[in-house]
Amino acid sequence: MERSERMRNAIQLCIDVRKDDLNALSQDIWNRPELSGEEVQAHDRLVRFFSQEKTWTVESHYKLPTAFRATWEAVGDVKGESVLNVAFLCEYDALPGIGHACGHNLIAEVGAAAALGMKAALEGQIELPAPVKITVLGTPAEESRGGKVDLINAGAFDDIDLVFMAHPTQEDVPFLPFLAIQAVTVKYHGKACHASAYPWKGVNALDAAVLAYNNLSVLRQQLSPDWRLHGIIKHGGEMPNIIPAYTELEFYLRTPQAEELCELKAKAEACFRAAAVATGCEVEIIFTENAYYDILPNDALASLYEKNAKALGIQFSEMPVKLLGSTDFGNVSYVVPGIHPLFFIGTDALNHTEEYTKAAGAEKAQLFTLRVAKALAMTAVDVVCCPALLKQVREDFKLAKLKQKK
Repeated sequence: MERSERMRNAIQLCIDVRKDDLNALSQDIWNRPELSGEEVQAHDRLVRFFSQEKTWTVESHYKLPTAFRATWEAVGDVKGESVLNVAFLCEYDALPGIGHACGHNLIAEVGAAAALGMKAALEGQIELPAPVKITVLGTPAEESRGGKVDLINAGAFDDIDLVFMAHPTQEDVPFLPFLAIQAVTVKYHGKACHASAYPWKGVNALDAAVLAYNNLSVLRQQLSPDWRLHGIIKHGGEMPNIIPAYTELEFYLRTPQAEELCELKAKAEACFRAAAVATGCEVEIIFTENAYYDILPNDALASLYEKNAKALGIQFSEMPVKLLGSTDFGNVSYVVPGIHPLFFIGTDALNHTEEYTKAAGAEKAQLFTLRVAKALAMTAVDVVCCPALLKQVREDFKLAKLKQKK
């Protein structure tokens, strides 16, 4: 039996043997949903999981209160070679009101399972092209704050060479680009007054909010078809007989490429300011600190993942649905070569619905989840064992970044 086949078998055997432990990990996170930045129990559960594993070094509260890092130290004995650090990412934040409707409990399970599988494949291997280290990085707050962006800025990805994660959805897809996104909060300040007795003495902040909302609705006609802007009025006033002195809106702006966000932000800001001028209100426009980037493609990694996944029985759609969502993994893809495939979990339910929450916690999802973890681990092992593949992955990364700059 060839070494590559033995390593693949070791990955599958390890994950199959640990399936009950991995399912329990996922279920514990699913049963106790926590919002972005508040994932205390999920963080603690994952830290305990890896702390109980022999030879893993675990750092809780790693650079962020609910982030963690677990590492398995370098394997291989090649003098003069730097360590090749492979990372698997876990997400575990939930959505307000509907829990794990985006299946982040399964993302955490995939990351943990793939790391264990890769470790099993590499144990005892001394003839590797370079020493290998495995890192599991817990990345909180994907749904709102962009925890990965904070971790990038804190240096958490500085020593990582390759990064892997997978996200549940309605079908298996080796790559989708996702959209860049910037959130904005807009606050209008007017003057309260009796709405019936002397409304002319007031300055209506609700009128400003409504005008801004309508301005953006009109703007859509002149936007590129693949640009998106959508939002809500979070605060519209206190009582019908009081001219609203304060209103607040929240909008998301999305474009296929991060560099296009600047243009859309300028157009949206003009709409917000025009509403203030028309109504005599003061306006605050607050863009979030962390914009999410689009995901850069890595053809070498995606093709290799697809090959491994097909060998495990995963079937890919020839014409996948265009998913117009966003993720802070996009920012990671700009600093480290990696992939973010999507995977089917046995349901046609849509993400961010109550039906998807149920599916993410169902036993049926386990087969699909652990199969994807095996494919990710196999892909990672293939790359670290073949210098030519690693070189191609790095060249694809450089090429993708160059294309973004043109």
